[in-house]
Amino acid sequence: MSDGRRELILEELGLAPCWVRRELLTADPAAVETTPVIAAPPPSAAIDAAIDSVIAPTQTLGGRPSRIAQVMPAEKPADVQATQAVAVSTEPDKRALAIAQLDWPALQAEVTACTACSLCKSRSKTVFGVGKPDADWLVVGEAPGAEEDRQGEPFVGQAGKLLDAMLASVDRSRQENVFILNTLKCRPPQNRNPHPDELALCAPFLHRQVELIKPKVIFAVGRFAVQTLLGREASIASLRGKLHDYRGTPVVVSYHPAYLLRNMSDKYKAWQDLVMANRTLEKHKD
Repeated sequence: MSDGRRELILEELGLAPCWVRRELLTADPAAVETTPVIAAPPPSAAIDAAIDSVIAPTQTLGGRPSRIAQVMPAEKPADVQATQAVAVSTEPDKRALAIAQLDWPALQAEVTACTACSLCKSRSKTVFGVGKPDADWLVVGEAPGAEEDRQGEPFVGQAGKLLDAMLASVDRSRQENVFILNTLKCRPPQNRNPHPDELALCAPFLHRQVELIKPKVIFAVGRFAVQTLLGREASIASLRGKLHDYRGTPVVVSYHPAYLLRNMSDKYKAWQDLVMANRTLEKHKD
């Protein structure tokens, strides 16, 4: 127990101030002879026992709120703290390992029922993905928007129409040969950026989806999709035009369609990225 906590407790118990005999502080014999002897404070074990007997669950002493409760947080036994620390550190790993064993229907059901983060409280629907589960081309976006949240399907609305047009330019579609999904399966309120813990808790779903789909190329659009897949924090501009790798699968980075709707001048760069992804796919087939 710290000295500061002990002093506060002694004051509450009416045992403070704690006087100390001067010979404990000085080696001057004259000082020792002239100093009155004051009873030493109770030993540490006695104080700890007294604390246990007088601190009630309501954190009051003598019918009034305890200043100890206001100033010093209650300490937990070391073994309890250690157990809780282990639980916190291992629980995400256990969950991720369990998700990594799921087949496609079980994975979809797990996403639908997920309550791992607070987004489950505000969502209308989870957004698992759309397209051919055995597609050789996988599009990975960021997080659902308002319309995706209502329909339960990724990339609908204006951004979805633009993505469909982009895919059609290289003879691709969600109906035939592309699977489309988001990194986050639930919409963040007011379309805010995903929080790190939300991305981390949703990442096992993404990883398992990629493992089951086994795409030959991944087309990653948007900063949070790229960060989750590649584990890198870098701008889209600095990453596009280069071939990246996700667990042995080539990754092409590009701008999110929602960004392109606000920055039409970059649409040509996005088309170049699509062509690069298509060529990468053709080489992978060979």
